[in-house]
Amino acid sequence: MTDDELWAAIDAQRLRTTDLLETLDPDDWARRSLCEGWTVRDVAAHLTQQQMTITNGLRTALRHPGSLNHMIHASVRERSAQPTEQLIAGIRAMVGSRRHNVGVTPLETLIDIVVHGQDIAVPLGRSLSVPTDVAALAADRVWSYQASRRGRRMAKVFKPMPYDGCRLVATDIDWAVGEGAEIRGPVLSILLMLTGRDVVLPQLKGPS
Repeated sequence: MTDDELWAAIDAQRLRTTDLLETLDPDDWARRSLCEGWTVRDVAAHLTQQQMTITNGLRTALRHPGSLNHMIHASVRERSAQPTEQLIAGIRAMVGSRRHNVGVTPLETLIDIVVHGQDIAVPLGRSLSVPTDVAALAADRVWSYQASRRGRRMAKVFKPMPYDGCRLVATDIDWAVGEGAEIRGPVLSILLMLTGRDVVLPQLKGPS
């Protein structure tokens, strides 16, 4: 996937996510998401923070000193107090821009919008489509964190799971990684499994 195609995929998922958010009622916004400890509103607030500059990051760290995860959670709680219309507008405003948070690549931005979009949609019983090639690209990136022994860490909002002894095989696209006992299923479900979303395990076949 070229850089242009990657950003187009990110923009498409942002638009799909905001289209979904616009259909939600107050009870939906207050529902628990798949992201542990976060409501749908919290997840939407987090998605407005995909373009933090060094300056913004330092300001946030000073307001919420502590670990990275503490800073993320505290800043989300702060931002989630905004009206729903403002949260939706904040996500839509990023469409067409290629800025991303300092310290990460556009691939992390893709993972963020894809996985957190499902965090919103799945517990509400809604469908939020993700093209299989986009989900596969995100899954490749997440798998690389686990396959690498360089000690790269992800924030706990993703809680990567240990599947080093397994071969993951997508049933809806030509995609596979790893070696060992096979776990098979839709590539989006594999991505969600790799990021700690156990709700998808019934959609997969193999050891869990």
